Amino acid sequence: VKDTDGDEEDGMDETLIPVDYQKAGQIVDDEVHAVLCRGLPKGVRLTAIMDCCHSESMLDLPYIYTINGDLQIIETSKQEGIVTLIGAGTRFLLDGNKKNAASNFKTGLGLLMSGGGRGNSEAREKTIKTRSTEADVIQISGCRDSQTSADAQIAGQATGAMSHALISCLKKNKNQTYTQLLQSMRGTLEGKYTQIPMMSAGRKLVMDHPFTI
Repeated sequence: VKDTDGDEEDGMDETLIPVDYQKAGQIVDDEVHAVLCRGLPKGVRLTAIMDCCHSESMLDLPYIYTINGDLQIIETSKQEGIVTLIGAGTRFLLDGNKKNAASNFKTGLGLLMSGGGRGNSEAREKTIKTRSTEADVIQISGCRDSQTSADAQIAGQATGAMSHALISCLKKNKNQTYTQLLQSMRGTLEGKYTQIPMMSAGRKLVMDHPFTI
């Protein structure tokens, strides 16, 4: 739905759709943040798993992380463009694949010039100012705000694609850093699903620290 308080870089609030939404309405991400995150004291840890469509900023947390196609961690849209440009050169040097390198270069340049399509910096600054948390609040989401999260049938069971990837990766290795977890999840989903798993936090993460719930 359209953002009304100026804290969304893309101009849209994300929502959860409860079973009674036709009578009670949708639950806007501003409300989710207010109920679950705001006011949590230092020392408290909240880990939320949002395996649903358009879920990147479902908790309205200011710091968002993902893994690009070269398995490098990125935090912001402009940095994503820079990292993709660097990754294109690195990939060409490693495997000599001109086609892939050219594609990555074009993508990186577009992100750098456009800011990733995420809108103005005032919205981001407002989000950092009003949505940062004292507590350790972390969200793992199934996809970007512009994407959908796939349902899947795996081993005869209904599941979300991201949920399956997360559980599988942690079963294989419980002692992963934030970066390693995102890398392994991206690797599990890549080639099967177009969605890109995301991680967000109420304050800046040290990505080489161990992931804990």
